Amino acid sequence: MRERPTLRTIAELTGLAVTTVSRALLDAPQIALETRQRVQRVAREVGYQPDRAARHLRTGRTNVISVVLDPHDELLGFSTSIIRGLTQALRDTSYHLVITPHFAETSSIEPIRYMLRNRMADGVVFSRTEPFDPRVELLLENDFPFVSHGRTLMGKTHPFVDYDNAAFSRLAVERLVSKGRRRLALILPPERFTFHRYLRDGFLEAVHAAGVEWEFPIEVNLDSSSAELYAWLRDRLEHRSAPDGFVCAGEVSALSIMAALTDQGITIGEDVDLVVKQTTLLYDEVRPRIDAVYEDIAQAGELLGRLLVRRIAGEDLSGLQHLQQPIPRFADLPHGARSALRTS
Repeated sequence: MRERPTLRTIAELTGLAVTTVSRALLDAPQIALETRQRVQRVAREVGYQPDRAARHLRTGRTNVISVVLDPHDELLGFSTSIIRGLTQALRDTSYHLVITPHFAETSSIEPIRYMLRNRMADGVVFSRTEPFDPRVELLLENDFPFVSHGRTLMGKTHPFVDYDNAAFSRLAVERLVSKGRRRLALILPPERFTFHRYLRDGFLEAVHAAGVEWEFPIEVNLDSSSAELYAWLRDRLEHRSAPDGFVCAGEVSALSIMAALTDQGITIGEDVDLVVKQTTLLYDEVRPRIDAVYEDIAQAGELLGRLLVRRIAGEDLSGLQHLQQPIPRFADLPHGARSALRTS
């Protein structure tokens, strides 16, 4: 039976010192990128597997990055897309990705407390931030590396990747107004989340500039079930002041709205229009065509992973923020522009 390859095996094959090999496998920035890539390639070729328990005892590092997944359904494929991006970012590093679930009936801070208490990972990624997020506060206090998918309003610098939801709302309103819509509605997320504020503010800025009527339904939000959204709109359509334009910040809410409109005999594209935040290619196949604005969740996952590795390596907090911009995928764009996403 072939002996298990060790750091010394890789050192002999590369002509490098064992300590250099060890640091290259840890992706230490002090080692030249070319050297790190060569060492990591040789390690894969010989089937090297680090003794993670021994390394943890020796260095205090786990070589684990944890992603805390929250239960929500407004974005189709969110979990798989974010994991795909994170995996891509970590593929040439020594880090392993571990999923930590967060159950709806428990506080969002509990998985973070457990991780800190037991030193389960070297860094953590989480989503659905709140304006004054206790997870951000706790992790900053403990100087523990993290990146959040979403911003806060705490006035404290912290690593994040976020989508410009205010820009999305403005873009959606401008599109609906350009199509002659005068009574617009926006389905908001629950108020406890930061992106509620950005979606609302961008929407209000645009509707006031256009001088059109608007509403925020108080009976439903992005976390409401499809049945609840359907029932709300069915009842709302009985009034003459019903919206003729909808801004949908989630694909699931848009499907519910489309179903209610169609069942009431209202023609989308003639009587009403929608603009949907799209995170999959689903709406490319919907007929009649629906105006969509794209949010690249897989790219967000990759950015989260890369920023977190940089933070773990000791990079200053001030340079670890990224704001993704909305990408219009309107129905009247040339086919090539709409399909370009498939190959990007």
